[in-house]
Amino acid sequence: MNRAPVIVGIAGCSGSGKTTLAQELARELEGTHFHLDHYYRDLGHLTYAERCQQNFDHPDAIESDLLVTHVRQLASGRSIHQPQYDFATHTRIPGKSVLLYEPHFLLVDGIFALHYPALRRLYHLRVYVDTPDEVCYQRRFLRDVEQRGRTPESVAEHYEATVRPMAEEFVRPSAQHADLVVDGMSSLDWSVEQVLGKLRQMRLLVGAELTALTGYS
Repeated sequence: MNRAPVIVGIAGCSGSGKTTLAQELARELEGTHFHLDHYYRDLGHLTYAERCQQNFDHPDAIESDLLVTHVRQLASGRSIHQPQYDFATHTRIPGKSVLLYEPHFLLVDGIFALHYPALRRLYHLRVYVDTPDEVCYQRRFLRDVEQRGRTPESVAEHYEATVRPMAEEFVRPSAQHADLVVDGMSSLDWSVEQVLGKLRQMRLLVGAELTALTGYS
């Protein structure tokens, strides 16, 4: 049985900058970046054409029961085998998982990170990254074309059909559950400092520990 981690939930619309913030905090705090995207449901039982028709921007697309179970296990100091997801095929990678254990700081990142009540209850700090829609779209467009092999036309169509309306219905309203809202247009250093300051204020990160980990004082 290991010591329980400090768990920070970081939400925001796709392209808001939440993942960049989570990754930087994980680096600064020597913590673990935990991405909700690995918990998309495995659609291997469907044809590829059928998979492409699914709404991946709805909360039901995430296997939330498994997600909550895994975060709860980490919260109690136990290890997990995290599934790995292939965005090109919309399936989990068969036989592949990543062992996560002993996280001192766990940075939970995803568009629905503040949506599920059972997940919110496990956080010590809840953060929402607020970014204008047009900026989110530009960032997502570049990512999906350059990193995920999507065509520009499919990205634009997908954004208008599901990404934007689902964000308005489910993601942006989750900001009401945040303890801290950061501006996704601000510098990364400032966003990191805001989160660290909030952790200090909540006595989840003491001064000596913070200096040793990050150099901040």
